[in-house]
Amino acid sequence: MKKNITKVLLLLILTITLSTTLNVNAASSKTINNQAELKEALNDNNISTIILGSNIETTEKINITRPVTIDGNNHTIKYVGTFGSSNSSDNTVWGGIYVLQVYKTNATIKNIKLTGGNAGLLINGGHVTFEGTIDVSGNGFGGIELGKGNNVNTSPHLTLGPNSQIINTTETADTPTLWVPSDTNDAILEIGNTRFDLEAGEELSIKEINELEESLENPETSDSLILNIMSLSLFVILASYAFNKILNKD
Repeated sequence: MKKNITKVLLLLILTITLSTTLNVNAASSKTINNQAELKEALNDNNISTIILGSNIETTEKINITRPVTIDGNNHTIKYVGTFGSSNSSDNTVWGGIYVLQVYKTNATIKNIKLTGGNAGLLINGGHVTFEGTIDVSGNGFGGIELGKGNNVNTSPHLTLGPNSQIINTTETADTPTLWVPSDTNDAILEIGNTRFDLEAGEELSIKEINELEESLENPETSDSLILNIMSLSLFVILASYAFNKILNKD
């Protein structure tokens, strides 16, 4: 009788454990389809990955303040609110509006378009990793800002993951794809495990970002130059020796 009771209790405990595990796994990702669902998911610490099920519009800046992955699933978050004290609908009127702000935390952003704001993304003392295609076209002042706001001591850090690509079809000399504000002197851009320290006021275009990536894919080191010089020197020495042997023989 006692053995049967023990078996029943063990079975009950196992059932509860499996049920809890399944619920946790089911809650680790969530698909959202509007602004309210996105904010709700960001406030739920049990959700580690937020997936866009469709294009969404937002009337306010979306703040990310905890570790999370935002999987755009090739969809768009578009800011459709107003800017500045004049409540202008023109995103070239400064209002400090970023479509997404990552504030003092780590986040992964993948396969998404961020558009309609003063800028697409502010990395405010956080660390963001890009995966897939990140499109920051259509923002009034540029694509991505690496900055430090009030009460922020950590350096803004952007990592371009393998096969990641930044797109900005509306880039101009005045609206760069990536920039560091004048009050931030320790921003970090990381590509292929190589760290680039960016200075206050520095701006990078798509072309310059691509050139950094290409420089890592096709490195030209001083070692190869030294080897070439050594090879040439050895050839000259051997040729000279052979020539002298011929002269002495004659």
